[in-house]
Amino acid sequence: MIREADPNDLNGLLELYLHLHEKSVPQTDERLMNTWKKILDNDDYHLIVAEEDNIIVSSCTCIIVPNLTRDAMPYAVIENVVTHKDYRNRGLAHACLERARETAENAGCYKMMLITGSDDPKTHEFYRNSSFSCEGKTAYYSLLKKVNWNRN
Repeated sequence: MIREADPNDLNGLLELYLHLHEKSVPQTDERLMNTWKKILDNDDYHLIVAEEDNIIVSSCTCIIVPNLTRDAMPYAVIENVVTHKDYRNRGLAHACLERARETAENAGCYKMMLITGSDDPKTHEFYRNSSFSCEGKTAYYSLLKKVNWNRN
């Protein structure tokens, strides 16, 4: 089942993120709970999940960004695309991205963007097969906080 996350999904998402790049599930403290509340309360923040066997096994984040260019049409940013290692190659992440596309289209977005840190050719092929292109644009980013980039 593909759906938007609900308030009961926090622990399942945190467990799933261990298959992205997290090393451990963060402590459930006030900061984490405040962040979770902000996410749930933001109508432009969409946490899309795939659930099987009552487990969140794939997810992506789709954020709708208001915009003053392109006739004031918003755009969407996709982040944290992940699938549990035991559920990969079953089309779940693709289905999450399709739901993100529908969400962006319904919001009137003129484009969706994502950046991947992966150099795995299979990851790039997956994004191309999900209708993303790396042609014609160059992505840059600037880290504002020191982040541990060591992957599992």
